[in-house]
Amino acid sequence: MPLFTISFLIILKHVPVTEHLPLARAAGVVAFGYAAFLALRLVQPEEGIVVEGGWAELRPSLVEYFACYGAAALAAVLLFAVIVMGSVADSTQLIATYIAVLLLAAGSVGIGMAGLFTHTRWDNRQICHRSAMGRQTSLDWADVRAVRPNWRGITIHGTNGRITFSQFHGGAAQLAKHAATRAKRNAESATRAFAA
Repeated sequence: MPLFTISFLIILKHVPVTEHLPLARAAGVVAFGYAAFLALRLVQPEEGIVVEGGWAELRPSLVEYFACYGAAALAAVLLFAVIVMGSVADSTQLIATYIAVLLLAAGSVGIGMAGLFTHTRWDNRQICHRSAMGRQTSLDWADVRAVRPNWRGITIHGTNGRITFSQFHGGAAQLAKHAATRAKRNAESATRAFAA
């Protein structure tokens, strides 16, 4: 995705309608952001945090904090630029900057709602998830049927619901592996019960 975005910005730089926009700088910001993302992924913990009562929890990683608050800060800076430079700048530049502000703000809110402000934990009996809006979902491990990646993260499907969590959370790999093992065991148990 970052390579596509950088390539798209470079192509737009050679289109007569958008050639006067600072697209080369935007491509540089995307490249720097992606480099920071890769560096922060190196320090992402693979294991969940163990808390009281035998529960393990997912925790937001530095990648999510950087993406959420970095996008919000960049949106604020660009909005300030739109307000201050509004009477001096070209109207095409103002519109493009304002669209970038809206996209960055929407991305920041989306990352916060899907990653930072959710809570996922599990023990040896069940997995519990609380969304950013406070909706609680619990699945017993015996009811887990499948684990699948999607555009929002990783989804654990059960007989009475599903739980989606960010793949960037600390401990997400551990939880996904545990859920996949449980889903495989449950499928084998169901196959044996059906054969008997």
